[in-house]
Amino acid sequence: MHLAKVADAKLAAKKQRALVAAGAGSDGADAAPAPAFRRADVHSKARGIARATMIMGALFQGVGVVARGIEAGHVPWSTMYEYTITGTWVAVMVFLIVQSRRDVSYLAPGVTGFATLGLGLAMTVLYNQSTGLMPALQSFWLVIHVSIAIIATGILTVGAIATALQLMRDYRDENIAAVPPRGMRRATVRWRNANVRMLKRWTWLEAVPAPARLEALAFRLHAVGFVLWTFTVMAGAVWAEHAWGRYWGWDPKEVWSFVIWVIYAAYLHARTTQGWAGRRSAVVALIGFVALIMNFTVVNLVFQGLHTYSGT
Repeated sequence: MHLAKVADAKLAAKKQRALVAAGAGSDGADAAPAPAFRRADVHSKARGIARATMIMGALFQGVGVVARGIEAGHVPWSTMYEYTITGTWVAVMVFLIVQSRRDVSYLAPGVTGFATLGLGLAMTVLYNQSTGLMPALQSFWLVIHVSIAIIATGILTVGAIATALQLMRDYRDENIAAVPPRGMRRATVRWRNANVRMLKRWTWLEAVPAPARLEALAFRLHAVGFVLWTFTVMAGAVWAEHAWGRYWGWDPKEVWSFVIWVIYAAYLHARTTQGWAGRRSAVVALIGFVALIMNFTVVNLVFQGLHTYSGT
């Protein structure tokens, strides 16, 4: 509801500027300037209710994570269920921390939706009783390696949501503003007109900043997440040497973790390379996030390896 009000206010400001510009063009430069839209001017009870509810949910989820750790007798990061409840909580906390520094309320539906979906799957599919740690996990490296991986996953999740909004806003703006070329077939014209009408109904995207601002925010989040994921891979290699006597053994989990690192490294390089900033680099970032989810789901549940216990 709050984002809908923000979108309506931005559309009203655009119309007012267009009217003022039309008046200035016909009557001269005497028309009064239209007031610029400011997000802070849009006050809403919905915003306060949503923020309080999200903070309360984060507190309850944090209590649940701590309670699971107390029940299990160790840090709650040893199974997919525990990783999910902790990882989704970290994603929500990352959003709340960023929100405390700047207004990114437009990310809230994506973050809360992802967290709700993750918690639903955790409770219905991934849940298991708390047990003691397996011998391979009885190491201080569990705290170091997995905690960094969880924080990196939470940050990369928020960055992926910002990237998805960037692509949606970019696609909407491009298609609405585009002038159809001459000589288009009737079927193509009808399809394009229907597509434009649908995109115009997505007025909630008016509450989202311009694609360039979203890209800048996503880049900062991905950069921090990439650094943490680098430490995740490094800590995992050191732990592997401590537990199994080798740093690297081409285990499926190790390979996928390295693939994720390569994809995000390619994204950061593409983002700073002439001609790749914008939509192209955003697609690479989303591919990295898909690989991250596959590493947590498919690799844990399908492939057999030394990390198979993480899927229990």
